[in-house]
Amino acid sequence: MDTAEGPVDWELATRIAGRLAAPGPVADRAELTALVDELRDAAGRAAVHAAAITGLAAADGTAPEQVSTVLVVDRPRWAKANAEVFAAMTGPLSATSPSATARAGAAVQVGGVLALLSGKVLGQFDPFTTTADGRGRLLLVAPNVLHHERRLKVDPSDFRLWVALHEQTHALQFAAAPWLADHLRTRAAELLTDLAADKALVPRLGELLGAVTRAVTGGPDDGVGVLDLLSARQREVFEEVGAVMALLEGHADVAMDEVGPRVVPSVRTIRKAFEARRDEAARSRGVDRVLRRLLGLDTKLAQYRDGAAFVRAVRKDVGLDGLNAVWTSPDHLPVPQEIVDARAWVRRVHG
Repeated sequence: MDTAEGPVDWELATRIAGRLAAPGPVADRAELTALVDELRDAAGRAAVHAAAITGLAAADGTAPEQVSTVLVVDRPRWAKANAEVFAAMTGPLSATSPSATARAGAAVQVGGVLALLSGKVLGQFDPFTTTADGRGRLLLVAPNVLHHERRLKVDPSDFRLWVALHEQTHALQFAAAPWLADHLRTRAAELLTDLAADKALVPRLGELLGAVTRAVTGGPDDGVGVLDLLSARQREVFEEVGAVMALLEGHADVAMDEVGPRVVPSVRTIRKAFEARRDEAARSRGVDRVLRRLLGLDTKLAQYRDGAAFVRAVRKDVGLDGLNAVWTSPDHLPVPQEIVDARAWVRRVHG
């Protein structure tokens, strides 16, 4: 990462996130070695199952198990990978690089957020910072997988394959639609450039930080959230990207469940326990409540559920091939209104 340009000193943010990230669960070396080995193996098997379930294939003919580069990582390495993603996505802002002091201050804030998120993410497919062979990176966060399978009291082997199914479905989405990464990058760059030029953003940031302070000190929660930072136009772009993310996340959630008990014997038990945990987190109060809004975690949860409902409704109406038309063109991606009205998407795309 280039530390000389851009709105954030990304290397400093990475170091801060690595120091602040909470330690993972305790395990002996043999257990950790087995965990890493099984996650790598699960990722390979998951790709084949995901391709069969979704009917997706790489546009260039690459075999399903070769569409991603699998990396099993710890929390600091996940934070570093995401700092690299953010550095790539904020490239358009490099021409207006602020002072070193400002960039260091931004690094402290970003590093803190990455540290918080590093303990929550099970896996992630990154199509934006490809490896030397041109493939996207599939990250599986070993300590978080271990933590969740223990907390949920689910079968470890089943859970590891189930998580890998979700991420390999993402890899197939981008392989089947090679234009998708550039589409999302372009929309994100438009939003970031607009935010950078927005002189009203700083006062709105102050409102959000004030909400965090009130939560920490026991004051009233006035419901200020991340969307309150955005102007009408910024929110429009944000929601357009959100609709695509809902499609991606919901589609992957459906795939990881529909593999069925033949492949993941305890899949129904895992989903039930996982959804209960999601609901428990969504009902959090105080500081956790405000942080969920600040980090957009409630928006993410809605994306999973709305997107899954969209995928199931479209497939019921026009079948798997009809659903997969969504990957053929940017014009076929759902808009925000269609995510909650699947028949509107079917009418527009299929007539």
